[in-house]
Amino acid sequence: MSLAKELRQLLDSDAVADDDLTLTAHSGDKWFATHEPDVVVFARSTTDVSKLLQFASREKIPVTARGGGFGYVGGCVPARGGIALSLARMNRIKEINFADAVAIVEPGVFTADLKAAAQAQNLFYPPDPASMKDCTIGGNVATNAGGPRCLKYGVTRNYVIGLEVVLANGEVLRTGGRVHKNKTGFDLIGLFVGSEGMLGVVTEITLRLLPLPPARATLSAAFTTAAQAAEAVQTIFAAGFLPSSLEIADHFTLEAARRDLGKEIVPEGNAHLLVDLDGQEESVRSEAATIRELLEARKANALEMATGEADCEKLWALRREFSNSLRATGLTKLNEDVVVPRSHLVDLMEFAEKLQTKHGFPIACFGHAGDGNIHVNIMADRYNRDAAVREKVERALDDLFAQVLAWGGVITGEHGIGLAKKRWWPDATSEAARELHHKLKRTLDPHGILNPGKFL
Repeated sequence: MSLAKELRQLLDSDAVADDDLTLTAHSGDKWFATHEPDVVVFARSTTDVSKLLQFASREKIPVTARGGGFGYVGGCVPARGGIALSLARMNRIKEINFADAVAIVEPGVFTADLKAAAQAQNLFYPPDPASMKDCTIGGNVATNAGGPRCLKYGVTRNYVIGLEVVLANGEVLRTGGRVHKNKTGFDLIGLFVGSEGMLGVVTEITLRLLPLPPARATLSAAFTTAAQAAEAVQTIFAAGFLPSSLEIADHFTLEAARRDLGKEIVPEGNAHLLVDLDGQEESVRSEAATIRELLEARKANALEMATGEADCEKLWALRREFSNSLRATGLTKLNEDVVVPRSHLVDLMEFAEKLQTKHGFPIACFGHAGDGNIHVNIMADRYNRDAAVREKVERALDDLFAQVLAWGGVITGEHGIGLAKKRWWPDATSEAARELHHKLKRTLDPHGILNPGKFL
């Protein structure tokens, strides 16, 4: 009997698909590598997931869970075939409770939909990955996703207070709950958040919410050089301010946006800085005015300030289009989400220019200047068609990651390791850390069926 037939007997027939179109659609994410599964299962409940994993564990069949398929590192590529487990149909917002300040959601809920539903109840879910309209909360949990607001508010891990997880053998684990503080045993939630689908399949998430800030302001400033923009970031911190977001972009990024969006939308200059503030109206207005003075003193040009959600979003529209504008160049955009200590922010921007000269690839840098998480995008021609180009890119990445690690940084801040960074996993970790990872994997997934072929 075929695998698809066995699964149709185990689950509802409409939960299983093995047609070519569906297999291809579930073979990859936003990275270039793909591998088709043998079958796709669309789970609708925790019971479906539990039944599936009991079967897969018994038969030792690989299972690769996926959400929106919008990752950048091949994290949901079914590298060993088997079953692609789609959680897209588990997309209910079960509860948003103002009194407890929690949301209870299934993993297939789109991040932007959760944020909008919380806002409708005067609550705030801060994590805001750039792909929030396309990525799911389950995927955010798998990679510990962040976004621009990480600076002030933290990442996904800081908001997950309860999880329902189906383990590899089909057992259902519930850990945490709807309380905002909990020290009952080990931090099992922290173990699963960021585990990239290799330790269990998350089927329900309880999230901590915050009061919705009533006021917002955004400042947009252009500078002659990226180093000047990076130095302005340090000036803002030195003055005692903690914006919700501090985003930076370099010359190549801006030029791509000018070609794609039009010069009238993109401010003049070779570097761009966005500063976002939120809180009470009076304090936001005061802080924005003072930061504006600081930016003027740092020789910012094309300085604009907006207040209120709608006008602020107009300034943010440019930032949200950077990735699309870079793709519009026709080059393959290889997005490396490295993080360096904040004191090395200027060093990183300057090092990217040296990489460009040495290896001959255009390099676009933009991202979260406030926490040192800069997206260093190597822009490669013929990357998917020419093995020599891919080898050349890897040599450039060898240099980038080696320097980032030498500064005390890390090779990924929010995208994960997946397949794309598998080669550099040993360089980025100690032998003791790697062995502990393997011990945890063997304990929770003794047959190695969950998302096999990745960095473990």
